[in-house]
Amino acid sequence: MRVAVVGHVEWVEFARVERVPEPGEIASASETWEEPAGGGAVAAVQLANLNGQVDFFTSLGDDDLGRRSKERLIELGVTVHAADAGRPQRRAFTFIDEDGERTITTLGPKLRPSGEDASLPWEELARCDAVYFTGGDVAAVRAARRAKVLVATSRELPTFERAGEELDALVGSGGDAGERFDGVALDPPPRLVVSTAGALGGWIRPGGPFRAAPIPGPIEDAYGCGDCFAAGFAFALGAGRSVEDAVALAARCGATVLTGRGPYGRQLTAADVGS
Repeated sequence: MRVAVVGHVEWVEFARVERVPEPGEIASASETWEEPAGGGAVAAVQLANLNGQVDFFTSLGDDDLGRRSKERLIELGVTVHAADAGRPQRRAFTFIDEDGERTITTLGPKLRPSGEDASLPWEELARCDAVYFTGGDVAAVRAARRAKVLVATSRELPTFERAGEELDALVGSGGDAGERFDGVALDPPPRLVVSTAGALGGWIRPGGPFRAAPIPGPIEDAYGCGDCFAAGFAFALGAGRSVEDAVALAARCGATVLTGRGPYGRQLTAADVGS
């Protein structure tokens, strides 16, 4: 298969703490680490693990963190097509508490690739079986729509409203205010709308409720669960699987990453799917 992600990267510093500090408190971290992450990067690595190959269209900072982000993603199996953002790399700070919940603070504007940027090979998206979209402009949406299947995050609703392109699936967390889409009417409407609810599973429209997958080990942290879910869903739809099979695979992706440190400690792989 040919799969791609169009989206963003954040250089994230993670800190494991007993609990997120209250206002005025000082928390001591038992562990810290750094990775290029954010929805686009995490989904790209998940697709690389499922498919063996993925093209990632993004925009990276013109600083050392932008360079390190690209190098690390290539190490993780991603083919990176990165425009120069002409500004510093966006960063984020993430607390991971003793229950594995993540609390994120982003630093700086979201760096979105432009479909009008001739330095990126946008024509390649027309050859893709599936594209997952987490960030970009209207031209980037239209380039991504040339793929057989286009799945997108609900965090980019204003861009989809302006683009006026049909999405095969819109995916978001029912528990995250930034990803809720109730009352938003895209024209044309998405063919599928998927709302996730963590351990409760979620809901597909049309279709109905679905169950969460069993968690294959002790919980480490929740960072990347939604991104891996969406990437798995896009992969399965692109492979021609039924919606039921696609959401089952997506749920396994979300459950698996929950058991690793950070977004890349443990992801579902092609070997896992075949076993």
